[in-house]
Amino acid sequence: MTQTKAPADPNKSHTSKPVAIDISELNFSFQSLSILENINMVIEKGDFAGLVGPNGGGKTTLLKLILGLYKAQTGQISIFGKPVKNQRKLIGYVPQYANFNSDFPISVQDTVLQGRLGTSRCFGAYCQKDKIIAQKVMQETEILNLSQRPIQSLSGGQMQRVLVARALAAEPEILLLDEPTANIDQRAEKDIFDLFKSINERMTILIISHDIGFVSDYINKVFCLNKTLVCHDSSPVTSDTIHTLYGGHISEVHHHH
Repeated sequence: MTQTKAPADPNKSHTSKPVAIDISELNFSFQSLSILENINMVIEKGDFAGLVGPNGGGKTTLLKLILGLYKAQTGQISIFGKPVKNQRKLIGYVPQYANFNSDFPISVQDTVLQGRLGTSRCFGAYCQKDKIIAQKVMQETEILNLSQRPIQSLSGGQMQRVLVARALAAEPEILLLDEPTANIDQRAEKDIFDLFKSINERMTILIISHDIGFVSDYINKVFCLNKTLVCHDSSPVTSDTIHTLYGGHISEVHHHH
């Protein structure tokens, strides 16, 4: 008796690696305005994935859906095979630096320790374990010497490292980054991406970026989003893809670092 094999699902992993983020048939609207339509996305454990697209294309909204801050009208998001609400502690998040109030009177160390909130088992003040983890991630992000500095005295690149350290202090398995280099110069940008590449050796990363040419040197998978997913593979982003995403009025700029 011959059995017919079911066709493979093109959106599912064909490797033995666990799936870190699995999004199926996702649709999201805000006040009757459609923001995201029919999103299907698979990010495997260990991926360094990039999410690119124009302003208003839904990139930050998608991150907030993955974080569980928004709820989709239809579709599902799972983190390592379980609903988002059960897996939030596995996700670290670095917001856009422009949205962070750097005037708040707090030190670098205290900012990083915020990442232990909701994770620490200590009641009240931070315990010794929290402080050890904070010291470890500050050393990894090369800001340990700044630990007692007030955050308002930092440069853009230094502040971004503080936000990354705060996310790492939660000991996540997935790191979400929302345009982490939008307010820093090219030299600092390369240093930050080298740091992300090192972090990627132990955790999955999904990063939003407008700098398609630059991030392609680091990521292994790209998702092009403009309300819907235009493409989702690991092949290079072509001029045809850019035209589909942004329209015809755009020039490509090649970076040389």
